[in-house]
Amino acid sequence: MSVLMTRRGLGAVLGAGVLCAPSLRRAQAQSAKYRLRYGTAFPSDHPGVKRIQEAAAAINKDTGGQVDLQVYPNSQLGGEADMFTQTRSGALDFMSTSGVNQTVVPVGGINAVAFAFESYDKVWAAMDGDLGGFVRAQFGKVGLFVLPKMLDNGYRNITTSARPINNPGDLKGLKIRVPGNQLWVTAFNALGASPTSINFGELYAALQTRVVDGQENPLALIDSAKLYEVQKYIAQTGHIWDGHFIFANARRWNGMPAEIQNAVARNLTDAAEKQRADIATLNDSLVQSLTKAGVTFNTPDKQQFREVLKNAGFYTDWKKRFGDEAWSMLEKYTGAL
Repeated sequence: MSVLMTRRGLGAVLGAGVLCAPSLRRAQAQSAKYRLRYGTAFPSDHPGVKRIQEAAAAINKDTGGQVDLQVYPNSQLGGEADMFTQTRSGALDFMSTSGVNQTVVPVGGINAVAFAFESYDKVWAAMDGDLGGFVRAQFGKVGLFVLPKMLDNGYRNITTSARPINNPGDLKGLKIRVPGNQLWVTAFNALGASPTSINFGELYAALQTRVVDGQENPLALIDSAKLYEVQKYIAQTGHIWDGHFIFANARRWNGMPAEIQNAVARNLTDAAEKQRADIATLNDSLVQSLTKAGVTFNTPDKQQFREVLKNAGFYTDWKKRFGDEAWSMLEKYTGAL
């Protein structure tokens, strides 16, 4: 018998055992040899935060208190682009993100080619395998160390306030918020929409005031950021699979002893694997809970959207941008695009 878990229930489970008395936490931080900061745009109750907080506690324990990893959710340390820049420069030790890294390492966004991955089996085979290894190696050339396992941000779906999205024609002229990178922007341009870049922290207000008419995000973020309060429809397009690499400043990482690196890597890898399972659990339950909250769901035929992109030259163009080697690795898992 399957058990569905609500976001609140999952948060309670994840939070158990992570919290400690403030005075003890301060004492641990003061005695730690390595004081590290981890920034993320995920909201504080998102599994991508809860599991990293768990990992931080485990790292502290496994290193005998030598490492104090402080986790800053909800873009407290700046937007994703800011945190990515800070991590490259060494002002920030760790952060996780997806799309913004493409401005520095273009192939870093290849996992987000629209309508590429049909299932999670293919996603994890690719990103835990050859394709992920190839991408991580490119980040090593720009001053970053990348942890071996990605966090799951989830398959992205389109939400709207005025009308449901049933086919590509429904996107024509739609003002839709997308992350500020060319892969997302060109995909929605090719589909006839009018993409607009807005920081995630400002998205709720932009939807509420109709600066944009829609947006696209995974269900877990639609829920945790309460975007369903200002959006009526969710089209389960699953148009992009979005994952977050966990980045570390390479100088900071290489300056830590091997035993410290091993403890950090082991626990962050464990956190990523648990977080993936959390998202799968949430995806099973959120359609029901969001429907109860007043959202209307529909599931469009993805092939219609893929054909529009193909005819617009989207895949041909991005194959040239990413290069034959990377594209061949992608198609090893997705099939011909």
